[in-house]
Amino acid sequence: MKKYTFLVVLGLLTLVFLISCKKEADQGEKFKTSILPKNWGVDIPSSISYYSSTKNINDTLNGNEIYQNLRTFINVGEKSAEIVQNIMIAISVHDINEAISLTYTSNDDGRAKYLEVLENESFDGQNWEYEMTISDASSTSEADQGKALQIFWNTSPIKGIAILKPYNIDRTTNLDFPDFIVKIYYSEAGEGGYDSQMTVDLKGLPNISDRYYLNSLKMFAGKNDNIVSVYGNSDHPNAYFFDTSAVGFNWAFSASSNNVLDIAVAEVGLPRNTLNSTNRDEILVTNSIYNVFNNQILSLGYSQEDTDNYLFNTSAPGYFNSNGFIQGGTAPNGYDFTVLQQNVLNLTPYNPLEINNLNIDFK
Repeated sequence: MKKYTFLVVLGLLTLVFLISCKKEADQGEKFKTSILPKNWGVDIPSSISYYSSTKNINDTLNGNEIYQNLRTFINVGEKSAEIVQNIMIAISVHDINEAISLTYTSNDDGRAKYLEVLENESFDGQNWEYEMTISDASSTSEADQGKALQIFWNTSPIKGIAILKPYNIDRTTNLDFPDFIVKIYYSEAGEGGYDSQMTVDLKGLPNISDRYYLNSLKMFAGKNDNIVSVYGNSDHPNAYFFDTSAVGFNWAFSASSNNVLDIAVAEVGLPRNTLNSTNRDEILVTNSIYNVFNNQILSLGYSQEDTDNYLFNTSAPGYFNSNGFIQGGTAPNGYDFTVLQQNVLNLTPYNPLEINNLNIDFK
């Protein structure tokens, strides 16, 4: 597959905010008095989250070329959360510890930004101690009211929702991405037995006429002790594989990883993005990589023997270490994947049709 243009954008955004944070490194002490959350994301082991360009899907296939894309999509979600975290660090210089409103000039695009913090607000059917909204001050008459970032949160335990529109944060860097928007739910409240968890929604990247253009993504990551569980879907409306008449697929995944050993187990399905189902077997088993590719290749007249040779090492699940994919189908020697194998069977991606129709809105 082609290198994903949107990842370059995310990388640039991360760089911008890291630079801003570095400039304000001596302001780290501000978090001691600030009401802003110190953390806003779950660290995912590199075994299952890594950005890399990959080969075209029509090249000779092996498990690494297939599963590498899984690691890329998970990496997109993780980096999106990091961007929000870095913005919080950057704005901590304002020492926000109560309801407040102020206007400041952005170091990124030189435009005036309006920041407002309110108390006792509600959003998404929940009540929150605080709401913070940052807007591009000259764009309040636009459809999105110039909103760049909205965060709703509670302080003890830390829990909240953040919505980010990079275009309104920095109109110098993000001119080509006016509709790109990210929503992140983060919690340290212990839901589902997780010490911390996040859900990342992503929408609005421009359709660059790429065969694997990413329309939307929804990903859950939860950490419990040393185990990080990840599941979700990315939607690719232009995608096709061997049968060019079948267009539009979800990249559905579930993965369990150990952040100390940096190993992981993952299953990937390729259901059509119009599939309306929450059934794990239908999403990940019936539409496994092997089944989808096998059926399409056989329909072109190839023998089962040739097809199996071509699809060598594509069986589920896939096994990973810090260097990436090891092998598929059978657990490799030298690692204990028992807990991860059991855990991954309890993780189910989202309904593919819902991801295809995903929407994200500010309050």
